[in-house]
Amino acid sequence: STPWQQVASPRHVPHRTKVATNRMKVAFVHPDLGIGGAERLVVDAAVGLQSRGHEVTMFTSHHENGHCFSETRDGTLKVVVHGDFLPRTLFNRLYIFFATIRGIYLALAMLFKGVRPDVIICDQLSAPIPILRLTGAKILFYCHFPDKLLSKPGSGLKRLYRVPFDFVEEKTTLMSDKIVVNSKFTAGVFRDSFPRARTEPEVVYPCINMALYDSANKGDGPEARAFEKTIADHPTIVSINRFEIKKNVQLALDAFASLRDSDMSNFKDARLVLAGGYDPRVSENVEYLALLQRRAEELGVSDQVTFLPSFNESQRAALLAHCVCVAYTPSNEHFGIVPVEAMYGGLPVVACRSGGPMESIIHGKTGFLCDPTVASFADAFKTLLSDRKLAKKMGAAGHQHVRVAFSLDTLTNQLDGILNQLKPSAGPQRKKAQ
Repeated sequence: STPWQQVASPRHVPHRTKVATNRMKVAFVHPDLGIGGAERLVVDAAVGLQSRGHEVTMFTSHHENGHCFSETRDGTLKVVVHGDFLPRTLFNRLYIFFATIRGIYLALAMLFKGVRPDVIICDQLSAPIPILRLTGAKILFYCHFPDKLLSKPGSGLKRLYRVPFDFVEEKTTLMSDKIVVNSKFTAGVFRDSFPRARTEPEVVYPCINMALYDSANKGDGPEARAFEKTIADHPTIVSINRFEIKKNVQLALDAFASLRDSDMSNFKDARLVLAGGYDPRVSENVEYLALLQRRAEELGVSDQVTFLPSFNESQRAALLAHCVCVAYTPSNEHFGIVPVEAMYGGLPVVACRSGGPMESIIHGKTGFLCDPTVASFADAFKTLLSDRKLAKKMGAAGHQHVRVAFSLDTLTNQLDGILNQLKPSAGPQRKKAQ
């Protein structure tokens, strides 16, 4: 997933390589339009399909102008919010219970307000699907990862609490007319998690909107200029991830600090920037950021580490312009858009040898796939910091790789083809994914 907040306007759409042969009303249903990787995907998909002539509306339970991608606030996309008054948690507990309630309320609001799209593209939360089907729309479900596997292990009571939600997730997911996933890795996990599924999920890789990146400002503005002074004169590694325990950002911090004990002569000149999505409403974000700050102090590298939660576009541009490489630390990541964004920016990526990055990064050519250990990441860091020509060569290869494999046109063409497959028509009851 990515925290990078993009700057866009209605003109930032993919080239219209194909005009929709069957203009449809398309509704995206997403729980919370923040600035994570899932949000980046659905926003890009919505912009892409809209550029092909489809009438697109995004429905959500939460949208905040100060914490969203700009396409959802500048008029590029139409956004409708229902149910934001409902609680998200009870004393930071019962997340899935309240997410389900909010999702069902959103679906009911759409139904009773007369929303009648041709196709609904739903992701993250499948519980609303039975209600969404009552609108008469075909349902396309994008599975980022089975929710029951994202839940943190807990006591026997928590496992009992999860039973009905896990049951509902499988039953409602399989009520979709079409299911797609973000990687071959996730496709395998999906098959293991939902053995009753009768059809194979199709892989639809996330992408980046290259026109948006190419037209974005290049680090202008006072915030970017002040930030550049911190990193421009130092070889810098950047870690980009939400501040969550499962993202294992501490691995990048520990690996960077371990370089002090190596034979790397210019370690004191090196810098590490820990940047990522940060929501003060989420206690885990607050607690994990504080933990990382304490860890930097303990390791004696706090003067070489910069923390940058929820950074803006100009700061992102400055990072890409001046860093040596990007560190991506989660293991078994479902896909991970950050490596793709980094490679398009001409940067090599150091990531774990598991999950989605194995499908996006070419080891030894566009980055390094490492064991999730301090020693393995430190070796890759040292190689790139010590050989800047190699880093630039790998970055150039990564840029070309992304242009071919992960463009917004590629994603839009694939989704447009699926919409045409789902084209509503009179006839027998449509076949479900189950």
